[in-house]
Amino acid sequence: MSESDAQLRLFSQALKPLGHPARLALLRLVVRGPVEGTPAGELQARMAIPGSTLSHHLSELVQAGLVKAQRQGTTLRYAACFERLKALTNYLWEDCCGGGCRDPHCL
Repeated sequence: MSESDAQLRLFSQALKPLGHPARLALLRLVVRGPVEGTPAGELQARMAIPGSTLSHHLSELVQAGLVKAQRQGTTLRYAACFERLKALTNYLWEDCCGGGCRDPHCL
């Protein structure tokens, strides 16, 4: 497998969980939250979904490397993995217009 194949597989695995509306909405909430993470209870209240459903969706985002979970006492806080998100978006744009694009709309 070439390096580009490995990279393609890595990024496709990160994008797959985002194909579900609840997970995409959750990721957006986490990204907008504090850098130290948003408590699971706050995410549940904002999403208005059962705790078990929330847990499943967050687990998918954590496994994809898009979100990290940190325990703070009895609270789980979820924070965005900004480096991974940036790498993913950079990957999507890196070859725009044959790799020579200077259009500010693309950058």
